[in-house]
Amino acid sequence: MNLKKKLYFSTKITPNLYKMKLTITHQESYSRSELLLRGIFGIFYIVLPHVFLLIFYSLWGSILSLVAFITILFTGRYPQSMFEYQVKLLRWNLRLTARTSNLADDYPAFGLDGTDEHTSLEVPYPERISRGLTIVRILFGAFYVILPHGFILYFRVLWGAILYIYAFISVLFTGKFPKDAHDFLVGTIRWQYRVSLYLSFMTDTYPPFSSK
Repeated sequence: MNLKKKLYFSTKITPNLYKMKLTITHQESYSRSELLLRGIFGIFYIVLPHVFLLIFYSLWGSILSLVAFITILFTGRYPQSMFEYQVKLLRWNLRLTARTSNLADDYPAFGLDGTDEHTSLEVPYPERISRGLTIVRILFGAFYVILPHGFILYFRVLWGAILYIYAFISVLFTGKFPKDAHDFLVGTIRWQYRVSLYLSFMTDTYPPFSSK
């Protein structure tokens, strides 16, 4: 393979290795009884116990993020064990979000190693993280990441709140979650996760302005 082909391979193929994949399955039918139970008592039997534990796990995750940041500055690598911890933590949050948004039935599993048939999150481990880009994100991330993405996400979240109510009523009367509403809500979550990964130094790929 000549130098030209090597350069093409590294620039065209390598970035694709860092693409996150997030899905929340659209079920053919949803439980009306679970919907009502979540709506009335969900904060007590779902949100509170999960959030209580996630506070401590997230605190440790924040400490690991700081250690990872320092490690990247010196080595250009995100420690793999710390990276895997963060991904597992994100999966746990996704399981919880899917239920509190009524995007999935069943009770979300506890723990970093919990499994879920309705949600999936895959974040390929990057072999290298740019030290220069890491510093740029710390200094200017609020301007070139948070402001433009946050502006659009703000309106997506507002519209998502309306779709949430619409979907709630639809499931309550028909047992069906409108596919378009489901896709929009999942797309917003996917967008938010991409921004979070980039700002957390877990990828050098700038988050696209897309929900796909």
